[in-house]
Amino acid sequence: MKPLKSQTKTEAESSSQPLEHDMTPDEIVQQLTSSYAVVVFSKNDCCMSVVVKHLFFSLGVGPKVVELDEHVDGPGIQNVLCQFSGTNQPIPAVFIGGKFLGGVESLLAYHVDNKLVPHLKDVGALWL
Repeated sequence: MKPLKSQTKTEAESSSQPLEHDMTPDEIVQQLTSSYAVVVFSKNDCCMSVVVKHLFFSLGVGPKVVELDEHVDGPGIQNVLCQFSGTNQPIPAVFIGGKFLGGVESLLAYHVDNKLVPHLKDVGALWL
């Protein structure tokens, strides 16, 4: 399996700029999740988003972080994420290896079950 892109913490924290202007929110989500090993859709004022980002950073993973409250297409992207999650509160939304994992509860359960680190290694987001 070809490793997907990973980012350093600095890159992840500064990734709030608008993406492709000619893309629909659905295309933006598809493009990001197929281009990066780990993508976190987040909001700055969401404490659960902070937990998700902190977990990845503490493991040495630099996810692609998209802060929806700073993104020009944030509301549209959030609507797309509602379809993935099946809820009206899809933030944070975590994608690993191009697949939707879920939110903070799913991520923590995956980690507690000792499945997260091996999966991150498999998709090229973690090398140790």
